[in-house]
This record gives sequence, C-alpha cells and structure tokens, in this order.
Amino acid sequence: MAGSNGKQKTVRDMVLSLGLIVIAAAIVYVFIPHSDHAPDLKRVDYRVELLTARRAAPYPVVAPQGLPKTWKATSVRYDGAAFDTWHLGFSAPDGQYVQIEQSTQKPADFVDTASQGASATKTTQTIDGRTWTRYTGGRYDALVLADKGSTTVVAGTGSFTQLTEMAQALRTK
Repeated sequence: MAGSNGKQKTVRDMVLSLGLIVIAAAIVYVFIPHSDHAPDLKRVDYRVELLTARRAAPYPVVAPQGLPKTWKATSVRYDGAAFDTWHLGFSAPDGQYVQIEQSTQKPADFVDTASQGASATKTTQTIDGRTWTRYTGGRYDALVLADKGSTTVVAGTGSFTQLTEMAQALRTK
C-alpha cells in the first residue's frame, strides 16, 4: 500500500509541474511582443559598390535608372575573384524580389545559379533593341541576355512584367 501512494504523488507532481509550465508559457506569449508580419527590409545605397564594379569588371556593369522610389535596393555585392560577378537585389513595390546578376562565368552554369534552376523557354522579348530569353521552372523566373564576354540575368519571384520593368531600366552609365 505504501508503494501506490508514492506513485500517486509522482503523477500528481508531474501534472502540477506541467500546469505551471503551461501557465508560464501563456504569460510569456501574452506579455512579450511578437509580430506576424515580415520584417521591414532596409534600403541599401549601392553607389560606391557600383562605381567599384564598373572600374574593375571587364564588361559594362548595369544598374537601373529611373525606377520609382517604391523599388527598394536591398542587397549589393561585386566579387572580382569569382568570375567578376555583380549582384544587385531589389524589393519590388508589391514585396516581390527582383535581382540583377552579371558575370563572366560560363553562361549555362551562371544562369542556373542566378535563377536557381530555371530552364530556357522558346519565348524571347526585345528590350531596348536587345533580345532577352525567358527562363522558368526554377525558384526564380528570369530574363537572360547573353552578351560578348558576360551574361546578364534579371531574375526573382516577381512577375515577368516586373522583370521586364527592371530590364528596361538597366543602364551602363
């Protein structure tokens, strides 16, 4: 009989401990601020990196001009050691992501990496007199421009309308 009383206390103690943990978790949840919305992305100034890339790259480095202020630059980098790769990322007005990538890397490998697995389609479009090829099926859709000595990819989660808007804004000066 003495053994059963000890087991009842153990179960009762465990239930009481669990109750205290649930109450503590509820208090923490109620009184500690938390947010369900995506964090606000900081706008980055890419002018210095752009000037550096334009001096160092063996191809004409592009960046957008004339985009509305609702397009927010969020990331920038130039890597001269890794195929002279230029990257400029933007948050579109609706929150979608659009990036510009340029490199001297072998086009097939570069496009696969920049679009995260997209494949070429038979659809092309002319933007400012240059023929861009549409890529789909990867994490990002993309517009790709193969040029002498470099490849330019405009890719992201944005629509082809947004990708085209970005491609139309690209300038080398």
